[in-house]
Amino acid sequence: MSTVDQDTGEVSARASLVNDPKVRGLFYQVLLIAVLVFVGWSIVSNTIDNLARQNIASGFGFLGNTAGFGIIQALVPYAETSSYGQALVVGFFNTLLVAVIGIVFATVLGFVVGIARLSNNWVISRLAYAYVELIRNIPLLLQIFFWYFAVLRAVPDKRDRWSFLFDTVHLNIAGLWLPRPELEPGSSAVGVALLVGVAAAIAMRIWARRRQEATGKQFPVILTALGLIVGLPLVVFLAAGMPLHLSHPVFVEEGPILRRGFTLGSGMNLIPELLALTLALSIYTASFIAEIVRAGIQAVSHGQTEAAHALGLRNGQTLRLVVIPQAMRVIIPPLTSQFLNLTKNSSLAVAVAFPDLVSVGGIVLNQTGQAIEIIAIWMIVYLSLSLATSAFMNWYNRRMALVER
Repeated sequence: MSTVDQDTGEVSARASLVNDPKVRGLFYQVLLIAVLVFVGWSIVSNTIDNLARQNIASGFGFLGNTAGFGIIQALVPYAETSSYGQALVVGFFNTLLVAVIGIVFATVLGFVVGIARLSNNWVISRLAYAYVELIRNIPLLLQIFFWYFAVLRAVPDKRDRWSFLFDTVHLNIAGLWLPRPELEPGSSAVGVALLVGVAAAIAMRIWARRRQEATGKQFPVILTALGLIVGLPLVVFLAAGMPLHLSHPVFVEEGPILRRGFTLGSGMNLIPELLALTLALSIYTASFIAEIVRAGIQAVSHGQTEAAHALGLRNGQTLRLVVIPQAMRVIIPPLTSQFLNLTKNSSLAVAVAFPDLVSVGGIVLNQTGQAIEIIAIWMIVYLSLSLATSAFMNWYNRRMALVER
């Protein structure tokens, strides 16, 4: 009897081991890891064999070799004798420039259009509605082509110009020409005053919020901040003898025809590729942000608006002090996605030959054949930009979150 019971217990133990969910889960996880390791090893092994057959050296040693090609726009020093690594740095900063400018303009335009969609004025709301429906339903690449080929290619050639704002801003096929600020000795004091003004404005904003929470009294934050950020540097600028002058672009109208036009190095030139890409990205992304803003405002209960009016707040104050702060909790998460989309969509710059990271990396790839390394650099850079944007927006979202008392 005891032998039978022992056999029955061993069979039961084996059966329970096979049917144990934890054991099955562990088995499948180990099996999945083994498959992933095998697939990864196969990919790496095949890649190394293919590179060896094509006599292509792996690694990032090629970044130190001379690039030998020029770049039409560089925010950091660069020449044809610079290395491939420096060329990629130029492309990275150009990508960053387009992303930052595009996010700023798209956010401002998107908020304006989103609020206009809810306007009681029928014409304004219909215009905002038409803008959103027209822009967001046209592919971004077509909009880049429109701005570059249909608009910026229809302006005067290099020996002519269109002038605006009292002959200080000019436009021709070479781009937008603006006065360039030239710093003089003593201008560093203005920069220090600006930093001090920004820090003082932030401290004042924190103090004003705590004061309002404690006493209910409001403080003129906006006017005081403008005084600190604009007024303080202006006073220092005047006291230092105005250590800044504008270098206007020089336009040659007479002489040999090949020498007519704007003189290179004079003034500040924004190339048409940058203008077309920035305009298309900003206007396209703003149409999506406008809908996010509209949805966020409509998510706030109408009773909040009525309560604000009952307290005597005007429409502008109600929108700025009551509706927008509550709507931001709904707006920020999808707004983060639009910022990420704009940054990644900047890679379409290659369509108009703007030297962003993808465009410059493509030239380096064609010259060196280092496809794996270049693609790895692209992926790392865009992943880092996206993670940094997400981290900042998540921090801002936590700051705007509703705090339970």
